[in-house]
Amino acid sequence: MKTSPNYFADRVCLNVLANSIDNAKACYEAAEGNIVLGVLSKNYASDEAAIADMKNYQAATNNALSVGLGAGDPNQSEMVSRISAVLQPQHVNQVFTGAGTSRALLGQSETIVNALVSPTGKVGYVNIATGPLSSQTPAAEVPVETAIALLKDMGASSIKYFPMKGLAHKAEYQAVAEACAANDFYLEPTGGIDLENFEEILQIAVDAGVKKIIPHIYSSIIDGETGDTRPEDVQTLAEMTKKVLAAAK
Repeated sequence: MKTSPNYFADRVCLNVLANSIDNAKACYEAAEGNIVLGVLSKNYASDEAAIADMKNYQAATNNALSVGLGAGDPNQSEMVSRISAVLQPQHVNQVFTGAGTSRALLGQSETIVNALVSPTGKVGYVNIATGPLSSQTPAAEVPVETAIALLKDMGASSIKYFPMKGLAHKAEYQAVAEACAANDFYLEPTGGIDLENFEEILQIAVDAGVKKIIPHIYSSIIDGETGDTRPEDVQTLAEMTKKVLAAAK
């Protein structure tokens, strides 16, 4: 199975949550395969249960599996690394301190491994204290460039910038995007992204010159009654993505 995601115009891959195998397949088709489907490790009682179920998602979507923590829970970091080593998915979500473990256990460089860093309120700085213990301590605010260099040292692929709260941290997000572009690193904007602000958030990253962008669009496109991610909303996101990328050529 292919262990790297597919991208619109080799640049943008959507990331949404899958509520079931059928939901995953519908969203995969709506995005023309340029998507990874998030399945949360926190929803499983054991590694064995997670691995058995997630293999079904892999089979249904040509391995477009994104192994998730579960609301960015740092206590899921080790489980994510363990099950990803077995599953070899296209995408792995990690906290800052878990990226190196995931990469080492994967044993290859194709799978995207992100690392969660958070806004600080200061342009050009991010909080890297997002691990199980470090998230309980005072913030570790470092220059974005330093965070990227540390993550490269650990074998990570991208910054997962969370929680963005949509465009609440716009200037900070722009600085992160510019730093990712300047340092040949991928970017995953996450938190509060919806059909209204998606295009602007994507445009900022594209304009900055980020090589690969994986926006996470979660609760805003989930049906409150069924828990499914709405495939028609994924299709809308796909059309917006193609529009932004076409204008960027």
